Amino acid sequence: MSAAEQIDLVGVVGGGQMGSGIAEVAARAGCDVVVVEVSQELADKAVARIEASLQRGVSRGKLTAEEAADTVGRLSASGSMADLADRQLVVEAVVERKEAKLEVIGALAEILTDPTAILASNTSSIPIVELGAAVGQRSTNVLGLHFFNPVPVLSLVEIIPSLLTSESVTERARSFVVDVLGKDPITAPDRAGFTVNALLIPYLLSAIRMLEQGLASAKDIDEGMVKGCAHPMGPLRLSDLIGLDTVLGVAETLYAEQREQLFAPPALLQRLVSAGRLGRKTGHGVYDYD
Repeated sequence: MSAAEQIDLVGVVGGGQMGSGIAEVAARAGCDVVVVEVSQELADKAVARIEASLQRGVSRGKLTAEEAADTVGRLSASGSMADLADRQLVVEAVVERKEAKLEVIGALAEILTDPTAILASNTSSIPIVELGAAVGQRSTNVLGLHFFNPVPVLSLVEIIPSLLTSESVTERARSFVVDVLGKDPITAPDRAGFTVNALLIPYLLSAIRMLEQGLASAKDIDEGMVKGCAHPMGPLRLSDLIGLDTVLGVAETLYAEQREQLFAPPALLQRLVSAGRLGRKTGHGVYDYD
């Protein structure tokens, strides 16, 4: 990617766990980043979350205090998507519901002034073609950039072009992921769950079913996979880290497209989400974190 084509003006819509992580890595890579939330207060909280993450990095020797301060200087917070008008790439990282993502992508298509600006979705499971088809002529600029939590730590990014995405947009996105962010991309098919979640979600659901049926305790399920299969984290703790609402949303999308029983959400998962026990982000999920 030439200097003229290099992406350095980035927007992120959604300042939650994933959105703040994406914004952090982009700002650390030298990009000017605008984080947009539904209100200025929530946008400011997202930047504060990033600042706290950077300070943890300083305390662990991962970056210097000067690097952290420079990163914060490249971040700004806004409660209005109009402040994204000049961005070269915007990543939507809102809740994993198709209607919400369609609303954001549609608004961005109207707001972005650069006709070559990339509209990227961090969706975990929703087919990209459904998002692209909703924005008419901008459909060639829409693709998936699926990061993994925690974004500052995990190097993988799934790049998901749809049947409508232009090859040049896919290549620009790949160059941004590799040359600017220093991440490791794979190209994933535009099907529900893409590559990683199509494999991961059935595994997580199987662990939840095992717990639901009383076949093993949560502790034994997780320790079995960590100590017996060398997984860094057990499936139930991983589900809590991802967010049980996100696991449920991805499972529902996969089941709706594939109609395979292994993608069907267990009743226990549905009950936990209904109870507001969403995992680490709420302090309660399969496990309690308070």
